[in-house]
Amino acid sequence: MRIAIIDIGTNTINLLVADTGGHGTYSIVHSSKVTARLGKGGINESRITPEAIRRGLDAIGTHVEKLKMFQPIDKIVALGTSALRAATNAADFTQKVKDKYDIDINIISGDEEAQLIYDGVKQVMPIGRERILILDIGGGSCEFIIADKNGVAWQQSYELGMSRLLDRFKPSDPITKKQIQDIEAYLRPELKSLYEAVQMHPTSTLVGTSGSFDTMASFVAARNHPSLNVRLSTSYEIPISNFDDIYRKIINATADERSKMASIDPGRVDLIVPGVIFINFVLSELKIERLYQCGFALKQGAIYRIANGLMK
Repeated sequence: MRIAIIDIGTNTINLLVADTGGHGTYSIVHSSKVTARLGKGGINESRITPEAIRRGLDAIGTHVEKLKMFQPIDKIVALGTSALRAATNAADFTQKVKDKYDIDINIISGDEEAQLIYDGVKQVMPIGRERILILDIGGGSCEFIIADKNGVAWQQSYELGMSRLLDRFKPSDPITKKQIQDIEAYLRPELKSLYEAVQMHPTSTLVGTSGSFDTMASFVAARNHPSLNVRLSTSYEIPISNFDDIYRKIINATADERSKMASIDPGRVDLIVPGVIFINFVLSELKIERLYQCGFALKQGAIYRIANGLMK
């Protein structure tokens, strides 16, 4: 059975096409993304602006056009995350998508999103007896999951996505030390339950998914493994010392300078600043010793669950 997953995030709208086989197996046929910025201009007011709705419809239209290359598609599963969870006018967007493309969007909860992320990560990361902390940084929310080979010990979704931070703090170009301190001061009480969870389930390993970590991995791979196309790998270790260097490079650069950095996607030139600040904060506060990027997350978790009869 050929399945298409459309992951409707706050910043990007992603497409994954896969063929499912027997015994819960599947093979990926296609993966792509379109920057839509659904959260831009309205995320902290719990609404999707008319301009963002148009961008979202165009992005889904791009994916629908792409799907014509992979017919027949037996099932399309569209999943809405933080921007749609929080928006008071989410129904306006979902109805427009239904009317224009005949696609039903399932807006999932933060807990459901965290579970799908774990189901994606566990397929390619060797999770054993030692606990790991998984972090998915989105535009609207961030999901933290503490897990080992026995499953999830704790998980929580926080409305601390990078689009929210960007909209709230409106940093200068480049960002100042005071603005970084203001962001960190805001994060600390918001993540109180995370500190408590890590005390209860200690871990020193962080596995990061999503665009901010992909960007970090691209920087490190370009320096340490120039022949490796890290975008095709399922996981990659980011030495903490390498992260520190890249963090300073990004926060000290202007938007124009960042736009010329080959490792940063054009749609992430502004979002990568709060992204690396958030990662650096977590590394420091939780005394993380090992950091990995993982290429599998929500989309692959959804395919896994469908292939194993755990999700319709």
